[in-house]
Amino acid sequence: MAKGKNNNPFVGCTIVATGKLENFTRDDINTKIVGIGAVAGNSVTRKTDYVICGKKPGSKLTKAREMGIPVLTEQEFLDMISA
Repeated sequence: MAKGKNNNPFVGCTIVATGKLENFTRDDINTKIVGIGAVAGNSVTRKTDYVICGKKPGSKLTKAREMGIPVLTEQEFLDMISA
């Protein structure tokens, strides 16, 4: 079992990535999301718990803000899973 897998705040959450991330391709971030016990979403819905936002985000960021969904930078996400 991966270190801290059960202690991260994202277990059971649905996370959507938007924009260009610095350290991950879209497939890589989705693999990371699943690896920490969360669900990788493709679109922002009422079931979305967090959005990870990179450079040049699109409508997903706008929709997340309209719906009051927490938006994290890539670094904030990485800090939260390594804590």
